[in-house]
Amino acid sequence: MTLEDGEYRLSCVLRAHEDDVRRICVCGDSGIATSSRDKTVRFWVPDPEKKHGYVLSKTLAGHTSFVGPLAWIPPGGQFPEGGIVSGGMDTLVLLWDLARGEIMEKMAGHQFQVTGLAIDDNGDIISSSIDCTIRRWRKGHAVEFWEAHKVAVQAVLKLSTGEFVTGSSDSTLKLWRGRTCLHTFVGHADTVRGLALMPGYGILSASHDGTIKLWALTGQILMEMIGHTSLVYSVDAHLSGIVASGSEDSFLKIWRDGTCIQSIEHPGCVWDVKFLKNGDIVTACSDGTVRIWTLRSDSICDPLELEAFGLELSQYKTSRKKVGGYNLMDLPGLEALQVPGTKDGQTKVIREGDNGVAYSWNSKEYKWDKIGEIVDGPGEGASNQVLDGRHYDYVFDVDIGDGEPIRKLPYNRTDNPYTVADKWLLQESLPLSYRQQIVDFILQNSGQRDFSFDPSFRDPYTGSNAYVPGEPSISQGVGTAPSFKHIPKVGMLFFDSAQLDGILKKITEFNSALATDVEKSLSLSELELSRLAAIVKILKDTSHYHCSSFADVDILLLLKLLKSWPIPIDRYFADDCLASRWSQFASQAHGKWEWYCLVILLFCIFLHVNINCSEHSYEAITDVLMEILVKATTAPPQTANLLTIVRAITNLFKHSCFSNWLQSHYSEVLDTLSSCRSFFNKNAHLCYATLILNYAVLLIEAKDKEGQAQVLSAALEIAEDGNQDVDGRFRALVAVGTLMLKGVVKSIAIDFDVVNIAKDAKGSKESKVAEVGADIELLFIFFCAESVVQTTKM
Repeated sequence: MTLEDGEYRLSCVLRAHEDDVRRICVCGDSGIATSSRDKTVRFWVPDPEKKHGYVLSKTLAGHTSFVGPLAWIPPGGQFPEGGIVSGGMDTLVLLWDLARGEIMEKMAGHQFQVTGLAIDDNGDIISSSIDCTIRRWRKGHAVEFWEAHKVAVQAVLKLSTGEFVTGSSDSTLKLWRGRTCLHTFVGHADTVRGLALMPGYGILSASHDGTIKLWALTGQILMEMIGHTSLVYSVDAHLSGIVASGSEDSFLKIWRDGTCIQSIEHPGCVWDVKFLKNGDIVTACSDGTVRIWTLRSDSICDPLELEAFGLELSQYKTSRKKVGGYNLMDLPGLEALQVPGTKDGQTKVIREGDNGVAYSWNSKEYKWDKIGEIVDGPGEGASNQVLDGRHYDYVFDVDIGDGEPIRKLPYNRTDNPYTVADKWLLQESLPLSYRQQIVDFILQNSGQRDFSFDPSFRDPYTGSNAYVPGEPSISQGVGTAPSFKHIPKVGMLFFDSAQLDGILKKITEFNSALATDVEKSLSLSELELSRLAAIVKILKDTSHYHCSSFADVDILLLLKLLKSWPIPIDRYFADDCLASRWSQFASQAHGKWEWYCLVILLFCIFLHVNINCSEHSYEAITDVLMEILVKATTAPPQTANLLTIVRAITNLFKHSCFSNWLQSHYSEVLDTLSSCRSFFNKNAHLCYATLILNYAVLLIEAKDKEGQAQVLSAALEIAEDGNQDVDGRFRALVAVGTLMLKGVVKSIAIDFDVVNIAKDAKGSKESKVAEVGADIELLFIFFCAESVVQTTKM
């Protein structure tokens, strides 16, 4: 099939998602399915009133976190209108009946985010995940699974021959027949993020190394497409031989025979691209919009839509625009002039329209005097040349000689010429021995011939010293990491607030009711009551924690009550038929005050400096903790009980004697509590985020990679929740940053798209959330710079 010559232009825009659109699935002639960070899948059908339009038909809501990969099941017996399979950050694979818009099967088994989906010839669902596995699902159940790569699996693609291909963060592709790996494809320098079939040729792969490669099934690289300036997330091919790709650099690129023939900038990251049968291209963008692009002149959208897109793109560019070294959108508006200066001559730069304007404080007249507009320095932005759709100060023609073709070298005056030279030589597959020649060429042609390195220079992003040519390298990396405001977290957080007198009063009242009833054996003796009062007295006297302590008998008394006392319902004291209802009370797993008063006392004891735990009491505590965790989370759980048990476990981190238990039970604790998040109130959310932060610190010390990965996943789920309380979101983000900086899950965090979560946080109106978001974004930049240096040395 051949396509018309010409350029792709905007055909129609699909708006309904409330956050990034992550994936696209072309559902035959039925329509288009899209998934999003807004936790939904939306299904679009051809607009009966417009030849080239689509309208929203169904919204499928069932995931609890952002939705990623999609797969289409054509209409048939079980699904008269077809079915959709979706995978999410919540680790679930869901099968939807499109006719009813309902979940038919919920497949749970993956430990982390689901990254890829495919449908086998027999109807089995194949899924890949960050947990390194491939799983095969049949009728809602996993029939087999195996570790496909040693690190995250990012994509899975089914071939017409029955085999399938996986792409991974280990930078390889693997060809599978069943559970047998037939071949490993090696060639990328970073994560393989997207896969697609190239009809008649082989397999296309998109990578974080910025390239797209075409592979024969033998593993031979047939073609390499270089042009993106950042991570490439997706790739697709049409029967005509045209290839499309989407990238973090905000461009849709269209390729023919390995050459980029068109670049279309978007107002955000392009997460996914897919061809329709007629050659139109569908793109998924981080601005929450789906767009369709066409070659057909009769399918171009109306002028108003084109104008709106132009405005969106302009606003996006403005948000990234710099004037005089300032980020325009980071500058304050005119309202900043309402705040008086602090000294005469103080300057302030504010945003006026698309310009930055400088003002000076006049202390005599008590006002701001306008100095003038901020302009770029000599040579800055003068050329404003374009290469592959991006603007640069310069785009040089470089003649390497030796019969090599002329190459294009883009450069901005604010760039480090050595870094530019290194990256460009790698991209052009040229020897690194050309490095100094390229740097000299850049400096001479940009008018920076007097450029020199200050040996004390420290890169504001990487924190490293500049490399001075001819001098030996001291470090194997990029140098010291930059300093951060909120990460890493050192030490643990605890909860110490409790109304101890009220707690003791409530327990005493409840004990009196027991003492007058048939179940007298469960009531406390006078000696035990006095011991309980002594426990409360010790807990209240915080100034003497250093010299007071609890004996085994104190702890065992509380544990005995927690195991034997029922969890009464609200009307307990109003019921005269206590004996007849006792069994009902005893079986209640989600009651009110007395039971969680005991748990509060226990978590207060955990705060005390001195707990003289014998082996017997240690085992008793940990056994009872698991029992009350199960009780507190038994459906339907009560918020008060959840809050109390989370606090109790959080305070365990104060004592190193419980570290082994906390580490060995992290999965059970987090899985159990995560399943109850919908029952949390504001305080419970904060406590849960604190527990996750403590676990991050503990598992970093333990060098437990699997544990760190699960904690990272739990923290990101909170961090990306826009409805989360500020303090809870802040602590989750601190956990993420700490794990990235000090843990061993850096690559997993990047695979989880942490940079976009950081960008969202950075834009928060809450200063501390914005600050830790900036910390994580800076850390990501540091890692990228470190990766470039390491690749250069290779």
